[in-house]
Order: sequence, then structure tokens, then C-alpha cells
Amino acid sequence: MAANELVFAPLGGVGEIGMNLSIYGVGDERRRQWLIVDCGVSFAAEEQLPGVDLILPDIRYLIAERRNIAGLILTHAHEDHMGALIDLWPRLNVPLYATPFTAALFEARRLSEPGAPKIPVNVVALGGRLTLGPFDVEFINVAHSIPESNALAIRTPAGTVLHTGDWKIDPTPLVGAPTDRAKLAALGDEGVLALVGDSTNAIRDGRSPSESEVARTLAELIRTAPGRVAVTTFASHVGRIHAVADAARAAGREVVVVGRAMERVVQVARETGYLDGVQDFRGTEFYGYLPPDKVLALCTGSQGEPRAALARIAEDEHPDVTFAKGDRVIFSARAIPGNEKAVARVINGLVAQGVEVITDQNHLVHVSGHPRRAELLDMIGWVRPKILIPVHGEALHLAEHAKLARDAGVPEVLVCRNGDLVRLAPGAAQIIDEIPSGRLYKDGALLLDAEVPTIASRRRLGFAGIVSVALALSEKGAPVSNPEIALIGIPETDAGGALMADIARDAVEDAFEALPRLRRGDPDAVAEALRRAVRAAIAEHWGKKPICHVHVLVV
Repeated sequence: MAANELVFAPLGGVGEIGMNLSIYGVGDERRRQWLIVDCGVSFAAEEQLPGVDLILPDIRYLIAERRNIAGLILTHAHEDHMGALIDLWPRLNVPLYATPFTAALFEARRLSEPGAPKIPVNVVALGGRLTLGPFDVEFINVAHSIPESNALAIRTPAGTVLHTGDWKIDPTPLVGAPTDRAKLAALGDEGVLALVGDSTNAIRDGRSPSESEVARTLAELIRTAPGRVAVTTFASHVGRIHAVADAARAAGREVVVVGRAMERVVQVARETGYLDGVQDFRGTEFYGYLPPDKVLALCTGSQGEPRAALARIAEDEHPDVTFAKGDRVIFSARAIPGNEKAVARVINGLVAQGVEVITDQNHLVHVSGHPRRAELLDMIGWVRPKILIPVHGEALHLAEHAKLARDAGVPEVLVCRNGDLVRLAPGAAQIIDEIPSGRLYKDGALLLDAEVPTIASRRRLGFAGIVSVALALSEKGAPVSNPEIALIGIPETDAGGALMADIARDAVEDAFEALPRLRRGDPDAVAEALRRAVRAAIAEHWGKKPICHVHVLVV
């Protein structure tokens, strides 16, 4: 076994959008040193995971290997790349590295969370380079929908890997520099063993439009708005915030920031120089005093989040901000898969108030921060990797990226899954092992393993309710009193008008009478018999089997 074997494994972000976490290892199967890239979350859909706030990668393997971890690098500051750190970093306690904006936004995010631990961040200069154990890591600027997105050139004794992170080719971004084509091409000349690359838009032909095109559309829509105008976008999209601010100033409107997440990003962007020259924004307390044609509300809530500003406005529940008939709201974002219903609910609420709603379905008010097929081909042409591994995408995206790479002549293309350990060198790229991986659920203040029955039971509760039965027995197995029965989430009557509570009560009494006298002295046997009888009786009259909890007390 080669002492300088180079391996790669995704623990999140492959076969899915979000929850990005990748690891690279140098060494042999007895001892490897590891580099972690990103530590992100996915956002839970309420219908599938009731009560779950976030989904995090399972890092039990890294906890076991933490003495061999050289460091953790953040490619950029989106939540799907850094959102799990507050919960997971204390379990690792490894050196953390990020560029200035990413570090500042992470610290602001940490301070906004009550009880969050202190997490030191080592700040790396833009375009910087650092050595972590056997890894020489160079930060390469790429355009994306947040400042300071970076691809990572990871040089090792076994070869160089380009980990693209999230990127696109935008010749005219509104903040930051364009994707560094020269540095990527130079890296290709130097020799790249493997490209581990973003697949999000691999099914879309052509190129992603530029942020400058969006800025022109926004300027026109804001200039021609007859009354109040509001724009909602991802809070972290500083380039879009800059475009909105410029358009508002040209139209003689004051910008009012609505939503804590937006306020936080604006503050960090000003501190790090990304809003230099942009006028000061107003707080929500000024909104009601400004004439309708002199105000622009910059709102959180582009994904339909129920507690975000725009959802509250759509429900007419915001304390400071209201819209009226003839006002214009611009959704300068696209719904993340899974959020479509929530976004539609907000849009319908606004339309019901007489508000004109503009989306990317009818105007160029949003562009993706990820590369389409022509851009993916450009990257392959610059870097000329021997191996390409598609990541950051669902199964279809990965397959299309892989096919594109094969058609472009990449010698080796390998599609893997979360938990697959891929040997990149020496020899041909191949999956050589599987390491523990999975998901954790952020449920209130707790982290739950996805395998525990808690959330499945909660789904069942939401689908068919619960029957609770309490029965007191003497030591000889005789009822001391009538059973207590409570039904939660179950219809009061069946189709014929019979009370469900009476149906459950009859089932309890009949099942108890049917038990042999010797078994009545066994509380567990009594509880199981009553549980089965009640579920069957309710199912017969309703067509659904509720959860049934029976407590037998011997007094």
C-alpha cells in the first residue's frame, strides 16, 4: 500500500443539493491525515420531517479521526457550506480557515445564535496559500452569488486536486473579481490529477447570464414602479443588494432593510468593503414615514420562510411594513427545490392584497450562481484533469456532468455517493471502501441521528393521531375503575355518527373480557392486547391506524 495514497470522500452534498462536506486524505489505510472542505446544512421540508429545523452531515468518522485532521477550510459563506459548523465544530475542535468576508459573516451568524460556542477562525487573504500537514492549499477566486467564493487547488505528494466549490463564469460580476481563468489555466499547465466539481446546473445548456444583466432589469422595474416597491433575494447575495441599492438611488428611493438576516449581511458587507460607496440604508421604523414612490423595501423571505419578513407582510402581520394595491414586489431569487409551495403561499398572499408580483418567470430578475454546460466545458478545458468527480447535485445532475466530461475526453470519470472512499492515486480512480456517513437532524436544541424513530413517530402522529388509554387494575387483575381514554388528532365520529371515543372504549372492554384470567395479571400482556384491539377498531371505522399508547397501572 502506497504511503502517499490520495483519497477523497464526500460525507454530504453528493446525490443532493446542500449539506456539503468533503474530505481528502493522504497516507495509507493504517494512518491518513485529513483535510475537511466545508461543513454545511440542508433545510428540512416540514411535510417530510415535522419539527426538524436543519439536516446536518453525520461526522462520526471524523470524530474518530480528529487527531489526524489537519484543518477545515470553508470555500464560501453559504449555509449549505458552513451552516453546520456551530453545532459540529465543537465535536472536532480542529483549525478552521476562511477568507475575510466568510469569516466575518460566520462570526456574525454565530453571535446571533444564543449559546453558540466560541469558534476561532484563521483568516486567509484572498488568493492566499497555506500548508496544512501534507496539503498545500491555494485559494482561487471564482464568481458566485456571494463574495469571496473560492475554488481550492489542493496540492499533495500524490497529485493536485481542484475542488471547485460553487462557481460560475461571470465576466461582469457586481462585486468581487471574475472567475480567475488565468490561475486555473496555469494550474492546468502545472498538471491536475482530479477535478471535483459543482454539478448543480449540468442539465442546462449554454451559460448562466451575468449579474450585470439582472442589475439592468432591476433598475428598470424599480424606476417604473408606480407605488411602493420591494425586492426579496437571498440575504447573502451582496451583489444583488448592491444592484438594488444602485437602482433605488437612481430612482430617488430610500432603501429600508427588512429582516434580521439581511441586516446582518449588510453590516458585514460594509465592514469588509463590499458596499463601499453605497448609500446608507434605513431601518423599518422609517418605512411608514416615507412616501410610497420614495421607498424600497429590501426583504428577507425569498424562500417562503414562515418567520421571514415577506411571509409576515403577505399575512399582514408585520409590525412596521405593509403593502397596498398597486405596489410591486420583485422576487429576485428562484425557489430552492422543496420550497415551491412555501414561496407560492407568500406570492398568493401578496396578490390577494392587490400587489403586483414579478418573478424570474417573466423577467430576468435572477440568475444562478452555478455553471451551465458551456461553463463546465470551459473549466475542463482550462484544467485538463485526468479524473473528474461530479459533486454538489442530485443524481441527474451528477450523471449529466459525468457524461459531459466523458464526451469532453476526460480520461477517467467516477460518480460516487456520500460515504464512498475514492482512491485518486496511485493507479486508476476507484471506490475502495465505504466510511460511516448519514444525517443528523437539528430538532430544537438537540441533534438526533436520522435512524432514531423520533421523527418517523412524529410523521405517524401527523398522519393518524394518537389514542391514549389508561387502565387501573388490582393485583388480582380486576379493573379498579373505568378506563380513561383520550383521542388526539382523530375524528370525533365515524361515517355513521358513532363517537370514536365510544368505539375505542368498547374495544378496550371487549379485549379485556376476552383475555384469560391468568393473563389479566400481566400488565404488559393486557397493554398489548388493548393496543391491538383499539387500533383495529379505529381502523375499521376510519380507515387509518392511529398510534395507540396504553398504560396499565397495578394498584
